[in-house]
This record gives sequence, C-alpha cells and structure tokens, in this order.
Amino acid sequence: MALAARLWRFLPLRRGAAPGSRVPAGTSGSRGHCGPCRFSGFEVMGNPGTFKRSLLLSALSYLGFETYQVISQAAVVHATAKVEEILEQADYLYESGETEKLYQLLAQYKESEDAELLWRLARASRDVAQLSRTSEEEKKLLVYEALEYAKRALEKNESNFAAHKWYAICLSDVGDYEGIKVKIANAYIIKEHFEKAIDLNPKDATSIHLMGIWCYTFAEMPWYQRRIAEMLFASPPSSTYEEALVYFHRAEQGKTYLKLHNKKLAALWLTKARDYPAHTEEDKQIQTEAAQLLTSFSDKN
Repeated sequence: MALAARLWRFLPLRRGAAPGSRVPAGTSGSRGHCGPCRFSGFEVMGNPGTFKRSLLLSALSYLGFETYQVISQAAVVHATAKVEEILEQADYLYESGETEKLYQLLAQYKESEDAELLWRLARASRDVAQLSRTSEEEKKLLVYEALEYAKRALEKNESNFAAHKWYAICLSDVGDYEGIKVKIANAYIIKEHFEKAIDLNPKDATSIHLMGIWCYTFAEMPWYQRRIAEMLFASPPSSTYEEALVYFHRAEQGKTYLKLHNKKLAALWLTKARDYPAHTEEDKQIQTEAAQLLTSFSDKN
C-alpha cells in the first residue's frame, strides 16, 4: 500500500491538463471509452491500457530512483575502501623507503579531496625533492608542489594533525627561495601549525621534535640574522635552548644537550639518532650528522 500511495504522485496527466481538471475523452474511433474514475484528486478517463502502461512506467521510475540511491551509497563505500587501500600501499612504500615509487603512486590522485592522501602526497613530493639525484630546478618545483598539497590537505580537514605538521614543514622549505624577510615572517606561522599539530595529537613525536628544531634554530640564530629580524619586525621570533629541550626527541635533541654541556644525555640522544631507522634521504643525513657529532664528542673525552 505504501508503494501504491507513492506511485499515485507520479501518475502522468494528459498534455495540457491541470491537476484536478477533467481530461477530455479520446477522439472519435477510440476504443474502450469508460466513465470518469477518480484517483487521489485526479479524474482519469481514456484507454485503460494507456493508464496501465503509465502506472507501470511510474513504478519503474520510482524503482529506478530507489536503485540509483542504493548504487550511489555503494559507490561512496567503494570510494572510501579504495582510498583506504591506497593509503595502505602508500604507508608500506614509505616504510620501505621507496620514495620515488610512493610519489608516482600518490601523484595519480593529486586531484583527491581526501586530506589523508593529500598530506602524504605533500610528504612524498618533499622527499623526492630531498633526493641527491634531484636537480635544483626539479627540487624547487617539488618544494612548491608539496606546499600546495599540504595547503589543500589543511583546507579539507583542519582537524588533521598531520596536515598542520606538513604544511609547517613545507612552508619552511619554501622559505629557502623567498628571502630572509619572508622566511622570518613565515616562522610565526610555522610555529603556530606545529603547536596545533601537537594539540591535536600530543603523542606525535615528530611534531614535538620539529617544534624542538624551531626553538633550537631561533636560540642559535647568528647575531647578524637577529639584527635583521629586529629591523624587520618589532618582535622577531626567539627561543632558548631550554625551550628546545622540552620538545627534542632525535638528533637535534643531542645537539641541544651539547650546547648545555650535558654530555651524558647528549651521547644518549645522539646514539638514538644515529641508530634510528632511515626511511628518507633526510633521515640518512641526520644519521650521518649524529655519527659525526658522536665521533667529535668522543674525541674530546
């Protein structure tokens, strides 16, 4: 009965007829004239076969709409499953150190609206830019490309901690091409997004580590850069080694302890940084730097 009730809404009227009006009888020669029949406020006259065909078409239209809804819902589920599959593949390639393969995989979906996919693409673009075999021209293009992907990830989901983290990282990279004024101005934005990433995920060691790098960088800023910053900004970014200690968890943490003459802790963190599994070219550079610092540290004792 519920289906029938819905079907009456789709019953077609004769051309030119208005709801509630009386539809004229068929032309001369028509067969099967019948008296008026009243359905849900409509007076229907004419060939019963025509009415039955109209009813059937209406039913098919309704069922087609229901089928469309089911298919649409299934498509959404399928699309979600596909994204999850891509993310699994991407994470596997990242853990395997397959930088270029990862970029090639994710670049196929650069028009995606998914924040999880976009920030991974930003990371992959940046990692390719860091490869020693990447030319300077390609590196610059990839750095700006990575920033665009990270920005889009953030636009799609402001509650995604990784989107904030990689936006800050990529914005920092772009600073190398924008000059000292832009680089210092961006420093405030970078700090803001690292702090937001930590707020959203307090257990993410990488965000905390990068916040430590930010503090360490401005604690160690050379006097001439600090003078430039003071000329450009009333309150230039600043930090201390003690602030950096709150955040550091990898190689730069060891460097901070060295600056504070805490040799035991410096050796501990430098050893951890040296032995940390390297997934990217940048990780390998950090390992090399940590090993060199450890050697220098040992020679002084």
